[in-house]
Amino acid sequence: MRTTHDDATVRLYHLDGDTEGGVTATLFYGPLTEALQIAAQQAEEVQDGLFIQTDNDVVAYLDLIGH
Repeated sequence: MRTTHDDATVRLYHLDGDTEGGVTATLFYGPLTEALQIAAQQAEEVQDGLFIQTDNDVVAYLDLIGH
C-alpha cells in the first residue's frame, strides 16, 4: 500500500469469493486506525476476505498486517 497515515479515510470491505462473481460488503468507512481495529475483531474466515481501500490503493487486510 502506498504511504498513508493513521487518520486517512479508508473503506474496509469483505469480498465473498464463494458467491459467483463475488459479492462485496462494506463493513466500515472512516479512519484507518479504526478500520484495522474492526478488521482484527472479525472471525478468521472473514479476515481472509477483508480489503482496505484508500483513495489510491487497495490491499488485503492479511497482507497489510503481515499474516
